[in-house]
Amino acid sequence: MTTTAPRPSPDSPRPRPAPVGDTGPAESPEASDAVMGLDMVLVDGARGPLRRMIPPARTVGRLGAALVRKPDVVARRSGELVRELGGILSGRSEVAPNPKDRRYADPAWAGNPLLKRLMQAHIAAAQTAAGLVEDADLEWQDDERIRFTLTNVVDALAPSNSLLNPLLWKAVIDTGGRNAVSGVRRLVGDLASAPRVPSMVEPDAFTVGEDLAVTPGAVVLRTPVFELIQYRPTTETVRSVPLVIVPPTINKYYVTDLAPGRSIVEHYVSAGQQVFMISWRNPDERHADWGLDAYGQAVLDAMDAAEKITGSDKVALQGFCSGGIIQAMVLAHLAATGALQRVAASSYAVTVLDWSHAGTIGALMDEEAVRDATEKSRKRGYLDGATLAEVFAWLRPNDLVWNYWVNNYLQGKPPPAFDILYWNADTTRMTAALHRDFIDVSVGNLLTKPGGATMLGSPVDLSAVDVDAYVTAGIADHLCPWQSCYRTTQLLGGRSRFVLSTAGHIASLVNPPTNPKASFQVAPQTPADPEQWLAVATKEKGSWWPDFMAWLGERAGDEVPAPTSLGNEELPPLTDAPGTYVFDK
Repeated sequence: MTTTAPRPSPDSPRPRPAPVGDTGPAESPEASDAVMGLDMVLVDGARGPLRRMIPPARTVGRLGAALVRKPDVVARRSGELVRELGGILSGRSEVAPNPKDRRYADPAWAGNPLLKRLMQAHIAAAQTAAGLVEDADLEWQDDERIRFTLTNVVDALAPSNSLLNPLLWKAVIDTGGRNAVSGVRRLVGDLASAPRVPSMVEPDAFTVGEDLAVTPGAVVLRTPVFELIQYRPTTETVRSVPLVIVPPTINKYYVTDLAPGRSIVEHYVSAGQQVFMISWRNPDERHADWGLDAYGQAVLDAMDAAEKITGSDKVALQGFCSGGIIQAMVLAHLAATGALQRVAASSYAVTVLDWSHAGTIGALMDEEAVRDATEKSRKRGYLDGATLAEVFAWLRPNDLVWNYWVNNYLQGKPPPAFDILYWNADTTRMTAALHRDFIDVSVGNLLTKPGGATMLGSPVDLSAVDVDAYVTAGIADHLCPWQSCYRTTQLLGGRSRFVLSTAGHIASLVNPPTNPKASFQVAPQTPADPEQWLAVATKEKGSWWPDFMAWLGERAGDEVPAPTSLGNEELPPLTDAPGTYVFDK
């Protein structure tokens, strides 16, 4: 994979900053769009997330200089804080946390005078600090750097994380102090190895192949890069065109096959769809040179196998997250080589192809950071999955760090068993070449520029990909903001159906029909402006899974008798699903 387009200028519109100190775990769309993106994750994954929490000295200096030039503003903010603190001490203050802030849900935070005052003082100080940053009116790069640091410091210093948390003392009473012993033991265990953040799930909470990834099937192809799983039909008839799923290259494929009743694959199979799944190998230093071309060829190999086994001359493709990036580039290669007729339909799940507003490479990182990140993975041969898990945790520190700090260490309790978080903790490595290629594509926003990148020697022009597309996003996605996912509809040359699901990055995908709170939004057209789309979108009760099956059913050929066996003479079953690569550590 080669890249030819220059990197963009950071002179993009400055996003509206999110409030600091009073939002708790709830995140605004602006906050998600401003501080997260694949580019940042991959750079931080190599350098470590804590590097980003310390702003450059020049940025701190500019903040100080800006405030020195505005002594009246500093005096006003300081006076307001002093008056507010006086009101807090006297019990007259009306400062209160966001109603959605779970950190202060215990009644003691409102009923105990000391705890209430500590909470109010923390919120008031945080709001003053955020106001001073706003008053400084820094250039957008410095502004975002300072805000990110401030948000993390404010979250870390919340009194709910301290030994004064009433949940700690209730646990002391309930357990006779055993929670302290258990909490220390858990803290030492978590610090002993990466990712050095509180565990979100117990390592033995689930077993792959027994509790998760249990949809019946068999591995029908194994290459050095991937295994291909064919799932056993459960209906008398199936659609003649098979669906090949391209999962993320970060973590393992079974995010699409979690617990029964919550499995995307299980639902597809029960709807009469033939399904093939790519299960990526967990690479190590021996595979350092596997880049986008290697993974793109793997998708083509999977397509070949699915066509041979089913007898179809077409397949449908569904890419999840980073798998969708590879899928889009493969489709561009097929278009460039006159072979796009092999694809009957495509789908992109929480996939960003246009990074113009999805990350903050211009604000929180610079060219030196990018070079440092790619050099670190090059020397090692891969990007470590445990470090990526740490990066993901610090993207939402209140939910994914401090929440478990309180539960695991202060209360001494095991974290709840949750299949998504178990999958999240089952990390994989990323090859150095793929890490480099993804950074080049995302930082340079190359997929928006015809010929800016190549796949298997073909220039990538997404406008030439005129296959119908089904595009899904999560309204609360902190990694791939829905507006960024929406722009896929404008890049591709075919007709698109955009579906906006509830919840965040993974929960918007794992949203089964049995979920009583499930809903999604759709609209008949996909205008250029995502906000115009949202203005006319209608809300549908239920999961998007049946909607996708209905959409795909119109493009996946006629119904034919379901095969009675898996594989064929040329590609016989090698082992039962979930295969062997999924167990690689």
